[in-house]
Amino acid sequence: MSKKTILVTGGAGFIGSNYINYKSNARDVKLINLDCLTYAANLDNIEVNNSSDYHFVEGNICDVKIVEKIFADYNIDSVIHFAAESHVDNSIHNPDTFIQTNIVGTFNLLQTAYRNWMSAPNVFKKGKENSRFLHISTDEVYGTLGEEGLFTEQTSYAPNSPYSASKASSDFLVRSYFHTYGLPVITTNCSNNYGSRQHDEKLIPTIIRKAINKESIPIYGDGKNIRDWLYVLDHCKGIDLVLAKGRLGETYNIGGKNERENIYIANVICEILDKIQPLDEQKSYKDLITFVTDRPGHDFRYAIDASKIENELGWMAVENFETGIEKTVAWYLQKYTN
Repeated sequence: MSKKTILVTGGAGFIGSNYINYKSNARDVKLINLDCLTYAANLDNIEVNNSSDYHFVEGNICDVKIVEKIFADYNIDSVIHFAAESHVDNSIHNPDTFIQTNIVGTFNLLQTAYRNWMSAPNVFKKGKENSRFLHISTDEVYGTLGEEGLFTEQTSYAPNSPYSASKASSDFLVRSYFHTYGLPVITTNCSNNYGSRQHDEKLIPTIIRKAINKESIPIYGDGKNIRDWLYVLDHCKGIDLVLAKGRLGETYNIGGKNERENIYIANVICEILDKIQPLDEQKSYKDLITFVTDRPGHDFRYAIDASKIENELGWMAVENFETGIEKTVAWYLQKYTN
């Protein structure tokens, strides 16, 4: 049986590296990791054995020549597009990079896939009939929710930050390539991921790092903002299902059904640390929690209805937040204390 050759963009980042590690033992795939190794990427995130058919290429998705060369050199027949600038605070202070990477970079990948897989709109080249382009996006494109309701695949887009606006734009580009050219695309919109290998700047690693260093733990506003949390390995399994069985041109929302307030996240992590690495003098890590000025345009609540992927593809999240966060804290403790 011939191997499927998958181009994984951003494979040295958080979710991309977890996917490569998860998928690397499959004997029917060749994995090509394209990453420009920005501050948020780390090749140490990749843990594949020597028998894995895995190849790393350093390069930027904004460089169309590199993208075209990879398609030609490796005969790419599937793309999983993780590569993105994703930190909301950074998008507020430096939106240019988000426009380039998330919009222009996505366009380069789509156009190159179209040229390599199709000879005309809706006409595949021989041997490329089963190609797939899976675009990984976010629930933040939908904007913010009130105290009730869930984001579905039919929810209107209403992005509120330069980050989410750039991801919304990329989603629309992907959609357009399906409806205009028949490019075999699928999009997933996920809720907040957590787990091993996430960059230090993100909420959960920040809470853990600040706590064990006995520094103030910064929480925006009153800490009441709510996110739906998805364990990264559950997400990777969902991505794999969508790539294999998802309907072309469709969107699948992937969420963990774990809505938690930010202050709850901080308190739970502190309670775990109080048990496994207690402070002196019977103090609690909770004493380090500090409320800071809220970020501009801070969305109040995200929550995903994942019933489509559950009913159509049989996906279910294995971890609830309380089991997943214990594994996550243990991983970061080892990272930060070794």
